[in-house]
Amino acid sequence: MSKTIVVIGSKTMGQGDDKLGAMLMKSFVYSLTQLDTLPNEILLYNTGATLAAPGSPVLPDLLSLQESGVQILTCGTCAGYFDLTDKIQVGSITNMYAIVEKMQQADHIIRP
Repeated sequence: MSKTIVVIGSKTMGQGDDKLGAMLMKSFVYSLTQLDTLPNEILLYNTGATLAAPGSPVLPDLLSLQESGVQILTCGTCAGYFDLTDKIQVGSITNMYAIVEKMQQADHIIRP
């Protein structure tokens, strides 16, 4: 069976206007919930880690994906940097070694 991982390294999608980028990221994560075949895992790092915290516009969709069996992992260094270690609302915290290992083992990586 093929393993697909979504890697999100920013709270916005694309470069340029951050307001538009935030709207695009919300649409992207929602669209993941609508796929016939869900990704196996979602990895969050850098400002992408903030998407798993309170107030995140994509938190309901991440929770839905988790309930559907998608594993969600947030970079611990990133969570600590943004003072979110005790505030992550979905999935679990991991380290960069595990993130690299999961990316290496993936058959497909999707990056918004």
